[in-house]
Amino acid sequence: MSAKAPITQDVMTIPRKLPEGKLNLVGLTRDRLREVLIEHGTPEKQAKMRVNQIWQWIYQWGVRNFAEMTNLAKTYRAQLAESFVIEIPEVVTRKLSEDGTRKYLVRIAGGHEVEVVYIPEERRGTLCISSQVGCTLTCTFCHTGTQKLVRNLTTAEIVGQIMMARDDLDEWPVPGEPKDETRLLSNIVLMGMGEPLYNFENVRDAMKIAMDPEGISLSRRRITLSTSGVVPEIARAAEEIGCLLAISFHATTDETRDVLVPINKRWNIEELLQALASYPNASNSERITFEYVMLDGVNDSDEDAHRLIEHIKRHNIPAKINLIPFNEWPGAPYKRSSNNRIHAFANIIYQAGYASPIRTPRGEDIMAACGQLKSATERARKSRKQIEAEAGL
Repeated sequence: MSAKAPITQDVMTIPRKLPEGKLNLVGLTRDRLREVLIEHGTPEKQAKMRVNQIWQWIYQWGVRNFAEMTNLAKTYRAQLAESFVIEIPEVVTRKLSEDGTRKYLVRIAGGHEVEVVYIPEERRGTLCISSQVGCTLTCTFCHTGTQKLVRNLTTAEIVGQIMMARDDLDEWPVPGEPKDETRLLSNIVLMGMGEPLYNFENVRDAMKIAMDPEGISLSRRRITLSTSGVVPEIARAAEEIGCLLAISFHATTDETRDVLVPINKRWNIEELLQALASYPNASNSERITFEYVMLDGVNDSDEDAHRLIEHIKRHNIPAKINLIPFNEWPGAPYKRSSNNRIHAFANIIYQAGYASPIRTPRGEDIMAACGQLKSATERARKSRKQIEAEAGL
């Protein structure tokens, strides 16, 4: 392994300027929330109870105003309002696709913007959230990858995307009313802008808040983290987050994957497969998802399908293969594989005994489909030739 192999054109993040003023309680862990309450005058003996009460108001009921926290004394509510705020990212634009997909452009501290996508389906609703402004990985088929990394999102900015979507869906329960078990937002996928495992601590803490049974209360099996293959952090993700895992695989040889997913130059296919084979949560009931974008004439041959099966079988990885028709974007250096080619590829995998669903593109008319996310204000208009030159194609 060559730890110094280049994996990105832009490895420096702009330092985040912390907003001045009152402390935002969103994104604080339970332990940290207890600490700040005590620091601002809450008696230590009451702190655990106050954490539970405030936590439920913020994450179970979606309340942003301390005055509405009616099981707290009025004087204490006023004391909280003097020191703290409850703030989430601001929605700049909201676009609705013909298929019901919603794409939000949200503004975070420093004036930066990220995109969030809600995908409604018959029995569930999936929110695709971002973990970074931009991305370090420069995957050549991905529109987001043509935007330079600006910075990591904070825990508050990550969990705030979930809260923002629940606002828009009007899905916060009302205290005292019967609990509705039907959820419009039932699943989270960390498949938006950025590489989640390069922002591990903030992603971990945000997902722990999302899974907390006294708050948003999503099952860990309703959360999927997608990584391009940051091998050292994969086992840690199982131990400290415990959600499902998806791998942006996309190629069956190192030669092709080095171009499509440049992080492969640092941790190649064999190293990645070894890490997946020992993933603590991997089982037949919690299979690892191999995401595979279908690119015409690049990675879609019968030989590729057979190699993919061999990789998985050789390492005995419980897996399903999610085939993604390439979602084209202006200047993209690739074309989508034909429907016949995609179905032939899927059939080879299915015949080998693996699930091979073909993802239905959603939100293409609003550039909300997989690989199309990119902050509108930081989108650089590049020609196909410029992108091909940067990617070394």
